[in-house]
Amino acid sequence: MRFKAVIMDESAFMRASTRIAHQIIENNRDCRELCFVGIKTRGVPLAHLLAENIERIENVRVPVGTLDITSFRDDIDRQDPSMAREKTDFPFSVEGKTVVLVDDVIYTGRSARAAMEAVIHAGRPARIQLAAMIDRGHRELPIRPDYVGKNVPTSTREVIAVCIPEFDGKTAVELYENEI
Repeated sequence: MRFKAVIMDESAFMRASTRIAHQIIENNRDCRELCFVGIKTRGVPLAHLLAENIERIENVRVPVGTLDITSFRDDIDRQDPSMAREKTDFPFSVEGKTVVLVDDVIYTGRSARAAMEAVIHAGRPARIQLAAMIDRGHRELPIRPDYVGKNVPTSTREVIAVCIPEFDGKTAVELYENEI
């Protein structure tokens, strides 16, 4: 892959996460009825960041869960026993809650669909909302995020990399091009 550009530096990334947190607060009357579910891998630290922002702004601690959507994807063999859901952890019930699914990038919508299926499998939430740091377009399913840090139109040859300190040692969003 060939590096093309920095889409968001750390400062822009943090501003976007704060803006998303404010939008979530504005669209949900009671933050105590919220729970965040981070889609593995980079959605998990983003969910924690949003929860920290809401706690700082509203003084309400929003619980955060971890979701591995592998066994709910439509592009793998669902009968494969190695697809155990051992990396999914909801330390709370989703029953009657507003669940905010958090992912780093929304692209085709298939990961978001799988995540919704997984949450519904865990219980019956009052609502499911979707937050993504980057919306790059190219939807294959009629799914649209409720909260977006930045819309970045891309070609199918391009790759968006959301860099998180836990995994990448930095905070940024970068654009790459596949060299085919």
